[in-house]
Amino acid sequence: MASISKRTIRWTTQAGEERTGERWQAHYRDEHGKQHRRLFKRKMDAQRWLDETTAAVITGNYVDPQAGKITFSRFYADWSQRQIWVPSTRENADHVAGSVPFADLPLRSIRRSHVESWVKAMSTTLAPTTIKTRHVIIRSVFRAAVADKLIASDPSAGITLPRRRKAEAAMRIPTPDEVGRLLDAADSKRVSTRKGFRAYVALCAFAGLRLGEAAGVQVGDIDFLRRQLTVRRQLQRDGSSFAIRPPKYGSERVVYLPDELVTLLSEHVAAFTPQGESSRWLFTVGTEPMYDNAVTWRWRATRQAAGLTDVRLHDLRHFFASGLIAEGCDVVTVQRALGHASATTTLNTYSHLWPTAEDRTRGAAGSLMRTALGLPRAQSVHSSDRTGR
Repeated sequence: MASISKRTIRWTTQAGEERTGERWQAHYRDEHGKQHRRLFKRKMDAQRWLDETTAAVITGNYVDPQAGKITFSRFYADWSQRQIWVPSTRENADHVAGSVPFADLPLRSIRRSHVESWVKAMSTTLAPTTIKTRHVIIRSVFRAAVADKLIASDPSAGITLPRRRKAEAAMRIPTPDEVGRLLDAADSKRVSTRKGFRAYVALCAFAGLRLGEAAGVQVGDIDFLRRQLTVRRQLQRDGSSFAIRPPKYGSERVVYLPDELVTLLSEHVAAFTPQGESSRWLFTVGTEPMYDNAVTWRWRATRQAAGLTDVRLHDLRHFFASGLIAEGCDVVTVQRALGHASATTTLNTYSHLWPTAEDRTRGAAGSLMRTALGLPRAQSVHSSDRTGR
């Protein structure tokens, strides 16, 4: 129900004088039956406001003006408890939500300018990818507030973020020679705790496993006869211990292993874990699996010994992907081997490694010319020249 009526009101001026006048009062009841009133000098202004508000109620876009009084931090605390997150995601989101400068402001008071200032401040110290990740977290909070009809719009929508480097410029792909040096340096003859780490490095470089996935491999996951590895789990740090979880983005998969890697893994099992249940961990530190920091410091020592301190462990996954592409594998094959959620993810990451139309045109024309001139047929060239492999 909505209506407009004329009211006589009294008020006191700043000079202390008592005044009397007429105003038009518009009032309506919201979807919960709560009554709202507002005064206007002109009837047409009251009618316009009432029409706009009534339309919002009818279309389901109505937002109670009082609803946005809850602060950002209080809303996040309530909303985050309902989210299905793994502990690492929750920890990251809690950190981001607690560090924003508008955490104690009511949701309805947060403006686009607040979010822009926050992004600008981060751009002086953080990488563009980190800023994007934090912005995604904050935007998900505002979207939830809009969905709950606490605010009418998302103040983080359309914010300009710092430009990220192109994939071809930012990606570091080790050469085969560099990977060979890393493998040679992985098993230190002087440091007993690094023995057996060579097989771990090999899994990342020649099977494309992520850090947590390689840490989560059990001996029973390897089918030595069929030469394949089933990626079923990953290990993540959980406080002072570890947690066993499904692979990232549900990327359970079968990876087909080369003979050389199968041999290396069988030698590793024979040397470090020859007996026990098939559920025993492939890589261990004492009685526990090797994970998180135990992997990180071994990797740092390995690349230091190899003289390749700029190579990240994740770069070995790029090395694996670039090798598949260089051998002519299509995008779906690479997607399945890496466990990407979709082929789009694979293309967004590695599209610059696939041969372009120009490359294929040159190759086809060159083949025609060699045939016409009676020259020996050259080996097929895919993207090896482009990847430096």
